[in-house]
Amino acid sequence: MGTGTVSFGLVSIPIKLYSTGESSAGISFNWLHGKCGGRVKQQYYCPTDDEVVDRKDLVKGYEFAKDRYVVMDDEELAVLTTKATNSVDITEFVPVETVDPIYYEKAYFLGPDKGGDRPYRLLAEAMRQTGRVALARYAARGKNYLVLLRPFKEGLVMQQLRYAEEVRGFDEVPLGEGEVKPAELQLARQLIDQIAADDFKPEGYRDDSRDQMREILRKKVEGEEIVSAAPAEPPRGQIIDLMQALKASLAQDGEGAERRPPRRSARSTEAEKPVRAVAGERSGRAPAAAARRTRSKK
Repeated sequence: MGTGTVSFGLVSIPIKLYSTGESSAGISFNWLHGKCGGRVKQQYYCPTDDEVVDRKDLVKGYEFAKDRYVVMDDEELAVLTTKATNSVDITEFVPVETVDPIYYEKAYFLGPDKGGDRPYRLLAEAMRQTGRVALARYAARGKNYLVLLRPFKEGLVMQQLRYAEEVRGFDEVPLGEGEVKPAELQLARQLIDQIAADDFKPEGYRDDSRDQMREILRKKVEGEEIVSAAPAEPPRGQIIDLMQALKASLAQDGEGAERRPPRRSARSTEAEKPVRAVAGERSGRAPAAAARRTRSKK
C-alpha cells in the first residue's frame, strides 16, 4: 500500500505497508436499472435550486451551526492538511496489556523495505522479549495518526488507534443494579472453565450468513429458483432464573455437548468459487443474463 520509515532514537527502518484485509471475501451489490440491467451512476442534487449539480460546481463547507456553513477553498483546505512524511516516529514503549482494544481501528502489516531487514527483525524481537509495544505518530494521507506497532508472528503490525477524545466514556452506559451472589459466580466460573480454550483459532469460525448468501447467489447465477427459508422458531422453555440457567448450562455440557467452532466444509469452499466472480462483477450484464435465464425456465 505504500512505503515509510520507522524511527526510534537514531535508528531508522525503511518499511512497506500491506493491507491486512481480503477484499474478495466480502460480497457487494451494485445498483442496476431494473428496466435494462445497466449499472446506474450517482448524482448530486440541490433541493434549493431543484437541479442536479455537476461535480465541478461543488465546494466544501463546514457546518458551524444548524444549516449554517463556512465555505473553504482549495488553498484554505491545504493549510488544514497535514504534510505527509510517511515517517512512523516512535514516542514511547508501553506494556501491551495497557492499551485496551477499544482504541484499535485499522491494522496494517509492516514488512522491511530495501536495507531494513536486520533492524526490522531486531525491533520485532526486542518488543517480543520485553512484552512491550510502541506508540508512534504517523503523518500520511493529509492526517496525523496515532499508531501502535506490535510484534506479530515473525514481524510487525501497525495498528491505527483512536485518540482519547474519539472514544466515548463508558460511564454513559446505564448498567442498572444487580447483586453478584457467590454461588452464582462459582457456577459461572465453572461454565467458563468447561468451555475454555487455550488459543484463539480464527480459522475455526465461519460467517454463516455470508456462506448462505454465496450459496443463494450461486443458485441464482445457475438459473435456479430462489425459495424463501421458513422463519426460525423462537426458543421455547426459556429459563428465567439465573441459578437454574447456570446449572442447566453446566449439565448440557456435561452430557458431552462439545462447543467447538464449526469447521469449514468442502461444499462451502466450492460454493465460493463461482460466486466470487459474481460478487466482484462491476457491470450489469451477468445479473441481467441470470434474470433472463430464470424467467425462461419459469
